[in-house]
Amino acid sequence: MPVALHTVRLLLDPYTPDDEEDFVALFQDARVSRWMGDGPCDEADDRALFGRIFSKVYAQDLFDVWAVRRHGRLVGHAEIKRTDAVEGHEIVYALAPEAWGSGLGTELAEALVAYGFGTLGLTEVHATVAAENGASLRLLGRIGFGHVRDIEEDDGGLTRVLTVSRGTRRAGSGPL
Repeated sequence: MPVALHTVRLLLDPYTPDDEEDFVALFQDARVSRWMGDGPCDEADDRALFGRIFSKVYAQDLFDVWAVRRHGRLVGHAEIKRTDAVEGHEIVYALAPEAWGSGLGTELAEALVAYGFGTLGLTEVHATVAAENGASLRLLGRIGFGHVRDIEEDDGGLTRVLTVSRGTRRAGSGPL
């Protein structure tokens, strides 16, 4: 189970079984899921994914996955995990549309990077972002991520690989 993380406005803590409906609603929102993995899935797949958080990820301590809460309400999802696509640790995050445009995405991404550098002792943290996802690309650029390379997807789309190194992280960023 991951440790809880606190930012000024967010709590990142382990999911509980009671979070299933809110998790499914988040991932069923096409505005959110279009940028996640292979895009929107059917509800049964999202419920199975939620179940695997408990049966695999938490049970086998595979990587850190958090529910993102504001004022006690689930408003997002966050992960940091090792992945072969970047040959290192990648952050993954999503926020509900009602949380967009308020700086919460920056706060969340900074918390994940701080956790990667501080708790996990990483020297680099990566992110993969669809080339069309301008909002995430701008957000990550503001907190020190730089474009490293592109991955051409099977469907012809491009995924940008972004990296921030401990020494290039924006001064003063992060919740810690």
